[in-house]
This record gives sequence, structure tokens and C-alpha cells, in this order.
Amino acid sequence: MKSGLVLEGGAHRAIYTAGVLDTLLENGISFDGVIGVSAGAIHGCAFVSKQRGRSISYTLKYANDKRYMSFYSLITTGNMVGEQFCYHELPENLFPFDHQTFETSETKFYVTCTNLQSGKAEYIYCDELRHKMPYLRASASMPFVSKISRINGVAYLDGGIADSIPVKAFQALGYDKCVVVQTRAAGYQKGKNKLSWLAHIMYRRYPNFVRAIENRHIMYNRELAEIEQMQNDGKVLVIRPSRNIKISHTEKNLDVLRQVYELGRADTLARLPQIKQFLADSVGDSAR
Repeated sequence: MKSGLVLEGGAHRAIYTAGVLDTLLENGISFDGVIGVSAGAIHGCAFVSKQRGRSISYTLKYANDKRYMSFYSLITTGNMVGEQFCYHELPENLFPFDHQTFETSETKFYVTCTNLQSGKAEYIYCDELRHKMPYLRASASMPFVSKISRINGVAYLDGGIADSIPVKAFQALGYDKCVVVQTRAAGYQKGKNKLSWLAHIMYRRYPNFVRAIENRHIMYNRELAEIEQMQNDGKVLVIRPSRNIKISHTEKNLDVLRQVYELGRADTLARLPQIKQFLADSVGDSAR
């Protein structure tokens, strides 16, 4: 039985996930596979490359840099998250990504993207990121504030639109027993997107994608219910904020970012014995 790590997105809300991942790394916890959505994929690749502290370090340093994530970037480049800065300057020069460790890792890494033509999620296996970085960027490209990513003639955007927490998809890929990192506290329910009307204008060439945006709250709340049932059945273990967190998608307050990151660390430390037992059980099941 293979172990999997499933990482929800949420823009800066996913700095909680960075705290979870750093704590897992510090305690030598690994997985056979990792699948990330949007910001979950951004932080997830640093987990595979074993770069503990990388995500929180560059987030705190550049959160208020207009090249990083800002309306200035949106107005001047068409992307709220600056493509050149975030996917070139930062990983290539400022906070170098460890490609060698990533590529030699035994952990397989997947990113979730939404295909605009079909309106469905695609789960892209990335054995390297030197050339597959566009899929990572596509997964984290939020609709309305990002240009459409076109890769090999296919149009993609935020993976969370079609599959926000892809546990069932990862299980179908063979990762039977998953640890799921969510970025919302227990009891959260998503409401209908108030910008659905704008989707009909901006993405009128992609009716299936528009439909996915309109129905996202239904899909998301269904996934929450399914994950809750799987957790009750012992099939998944969920790590999520132990209290409601107030943080914006483009949070600039460094204290808030630190607090949410530290909450991820604290919640993971509190669950550490359960996580280890859960993964030990999965190893035992595969040996029988």
C-alpha cells in the first residue's frame, strides 16, 4: 500500500501547509507520492526537494514586493503573481530550487491543473521541474487574475477549480493511504462564487470551464464530506487548522503570515504520533 500526501491550495492561506511540510521534514516523514493543487503544489515541490524553511523564508522576504503578488503585477503583466519573478528570478537566483534532490527523490510528484476545454482536472506527473515548471505555474494561476497558461496547445488554469482536494484521484493513481493537508478549519463550507457572471464573459470560449467555476462550491463541499467519511473509516488522516485563520489570498502582514505558518507547525507536532502510526499501519498493510 503506497502512501500519499495531498495538499490543498489557497494562495497565502497555504503558508499553513508550508508549516506542516517543514515539520514533517524535520521529523523524517516521507511519502511515496505527493500531489499538490495551486499553492499546495508550490510548497509541495519544496518538500520533495527537502528544502525545509524555503517557502516561509521567501514569502516573508517578498510578500510586500510588487513583483511577487500584487495588483501592480496584475495591471502591468496580466498576472497577479508575477511570472518572471516567481517562476524564474526567485527559483533560479534568489532562492535556488534544488533540482538535483527533487529529480533523485523516490517520492513522485504530481500537480493538478484544470483543462479549460474539458473543464476537468488533469494530474500531471513531474519527474523534473526544469522543463515542467509551466504546469506548476498553471496549477497556481487563479482565474480572473491570471493569464491562461497554454502548454503544448492546451489551455490550463488553477487546478482547484476542477478538483480542490484530489484524494480520490490520488487513490486511483495507486496511493491508497493518504495524509491530507487542508487549509480550512473543520466546519467550513464554500459558497457560490460571486464572480460567476464574470466567468461567462472572460471564459466564454470555454463553457465547460465556466460550468466548473459555477459548480465549484458543490464539488468542494462534496469533497469535504467524502474526506470526513474516509477519515472516520481510517483511510485518510487529515491535518487542518485547529482554529479559524484570518488571512487574505494576498496577505501582506508578516505577523499574520508567521502566525499561520506556526499554526501549521504546531498542529502537525500535536498530531505527530498519529501521523507516524497511520503511516506505519500503511506499511504493515502492504507487507501482509
